[in-house]
Amino acid sequence: MPSKSNIHPEYLARFNRVLDYIDRKLDQHLSLDELAAVASFSKFHFSRLFQACAGESPYQFILRIRLEKAATLLCTEAGTAVGEIAARCGFSDQAIFSRNFKTQFGHSPSAYRKIKDSKNHQKEGKKHQTEPQTSAYFCFSTNQIKWRTNMELNKSVEVKDLPAMSVAYVRHIGPYAGDEKLFEGLWNRLFTWAGPRGLIGGPDFKSLVIYHDDPNVTAADKLRMSVCITVPKDTKAEGEIGKMEIEAARYMIARFVVDATQFAQAWEWVYGQWLPTSGYQPDDKPCFEMYPEEPKDGKFTVDICVPVKPL
Repeated sequence: MPSKSNIHPEYLARFNRVLDYIDRKLDQHLSLDELAAVASFSKFHFSRLFQACAGESPYQFILRIRLEKAATLLCTEAGTAVGEIAARCGFSDQAIFSRNFKTQFGHSPSAYRKIKDSKNHQKEGKKHQTEPQTSAYFCFSTNQIKWRTNMELNKSVEVKDLPAMSVAYVRHIGPYAGDEKLFEGLWNRLFTWAGPRGLIGGPDFKSLVIYHDDPNVTAADKLRMSVCITVPKDTKAEGEIGKMEIEAARYMIARFVVDATQFAQAWEWVYGQWLPTSGYQPDDKPCFEMYPEEPKDGKFTVDICVPVKPL
């Protein structure tokens, strides 16, 4: 895959537009003509350019994303039938889904779910005596259920509805875990664009990082991540700056104060400790981090936001 610095900004803008479109329509039939039209290229040129930018053909990319999404749903939605998950991931034929899934992951969907469930139970059994525990309570000041925990890093947990947001972003494809310089560079590029346009600050301004893929499923060199700021709905994106909509949804929001090495531990606590005891399950929408405060003394205040729905 070529370095983003070598890709013309207009090509990058069209590539990002297609990726966002695929994410929104993943459960639907996606034709090459349709995707080429979104990118404003001819079908012939679109395939070649997508391959150059993504390192895989449009068909390979869409199939991989669908299968990886299915793998995540098999683990997080234990009560959902395999056929329903296949349909939600864009497969109209369960037999074709199962065949492709086994080629990708080495197991049938049902076997994959059992293996992952067994491993998770073993892991939880080992952690039971040492991991922080949670307890729910009713907060009379907000009329909401919140959670207490003895986890050293955690400050608060609540479930609440977040409104729809329009965000401008700079996207990265590849490894990112613990890479402070990478994140610093992405934020600098985004703020350099946003500052002169008067898009930084204000009472409703938010900065966030969206994680499009499950790092437990997707290979590190294929992981997609977007650093974002909220912008007015009519903001025009250009070049490497993309724009997308985050729909209104209910989120579990856990606030942490962490250093750069502790983000993974915080996410692990959310999925490994809070979710299994909460009565909620992850909803089929992107997870993200929000940053309500500026970093201070090497510490980051971060809200980990996971879309949820009742079990």
